[in-house]
Amino acid sequence: MFFDPLLYGFVFLGMFSPGPNVIMLTASGARFGFRRSLPHLFGVVLGVGVIAAVTALGVGALILANPTLGLVLQGLAAAWILWMAWNYYNATRRPTTEAQDIGQPMTLWQGALFQWINPKVWAVAFAASAGYGAGLAPMQEAARLALAFSGTNLGVCLFWASAGALLTRLVQSPAHWRLFMRIMAALLALSAFMVFL
Repeated sequence: MFFDPLLYGFVFLGMFSPGPNVIMLTASGARFGFRRSLPHLFGVVLGVGVIAAVTALGVGALILANPTLGLVLQGLAAAWILWMAWNYYNATRRPTTEAQDIGQPMTLWQGALFQWINPKVWAVAFAASAGYGAGLAPMQEAARLALAFSGTNLGVCLFWASAGALLTRLVQSPAHWRLFMRIMAALLALSAFMVFL
């Protein structure tokens, strides 16, 4: 079956729950606004679909079979996530009426490439590939998982980036802004340590 409601439900729960993408898109929506966060958002959607596809093609099994490669990927993921958390912790706004943030949102390619070291995406893709396979030919299975992950994650990403943009109204004062960004930084840093669990 190409469309499996159980697969889509599993992917939704896996992608909607807090993790690096959710935290970074919420923070990006708050920092830069919804429209400026769209390249990052579409990069996440593209990257998640590619990871799901390559997992279905067996790359996930290769990584699981090579513990050294897995450890290197975990280390890269943790370092990148901690670096992002540090940037969030130190994020400041320009003193303008628009309250624009100093810095730039992730680009489409940065958002897509981040998925290669995002442990949550790999974990959900591994589980979906193992537990919700349809017994199709490898390329069809890859397309099926890519569609499920990208399609579901588009809605998830739109929700979290929008939520972040709406939160901007609640964090108008510099003190509230600092508190919000430091909470996002702490959550993101926590997800870096969860890479090794």
